[in-house]
Amino acid sequence: MPRSAEDLKAEVLKAQQNTDIASLYVLEKEAHEVFDEDTLHGFYANILDLALEKLTETLEAHRKMDMNEVQDFATTRALYEYAIEHYSAGDIKDASALFEVLAGLTNSEDFSSALKLHWIASAEGIKLEDFIENIADLEATQNAGTFYISQFSKAAQDLLDNSQSKGE
Repeated sequence: MPRSAEDLKAEVLKAQQNTDIASLYVLEKEAHEVFDEDTLHGFYANILDLALEKLTETLEAHRKMDMNEVQDFATTRALYEYAIEHYSAGDIKDASALFEVLAGLTNSEDFSSALKLHWIASAEGIKLEDFIENIADLEATQNAGTFYISQFSKAAQDLLDNSQSKGE
C-alpha cells in the first residue's frame, strides 16, 4: 500500500537533512507515483542542490569521489544527469564544462573515459541527438547497466583520434 504524500514528504525531508542523495534516489519511483509535478520538480532540485554541495566539498578537499561509496555514486549520478539536462537543452558549453569536471571527479577509469568522450563531443559542438545517434551505443550501455552512456560506436574512436590530432 503506497504511503501518503505527507509521509513521503517527511521521508524525503529526513533524507535531505541527512544529505542522503542515495535515499532520495530510492524514493524516486514512489515520488513519481505520489507527488504532483511542482513537488516532483522540487524533489529533483533538492537532489541537485545536495549534489552541488557535495561537489564543492569534494573539490575543496582535493579528493576523488569513490564510485564504490553509495553517496559518492549517487552524487555522481545526479551531476551527470544535470550535465545531460544542459546538453539536451542545447547548453552545449555548460554541458561541456560539466563533463570536463566529471571526467576527473571519480576514481573510476571507466566513468572517466566515458565522460571524456562526452566532453570532447560537446566541446566539438556535437549536439546530443547526434552524439546519441552516431557516437553512443545505447543498447550496449543498457546491457552494461550503467547510469551513464558508457558504450560507444566505432565513430567514438575517430572522434578521439581527431581531437588528439588537434592537441586536446
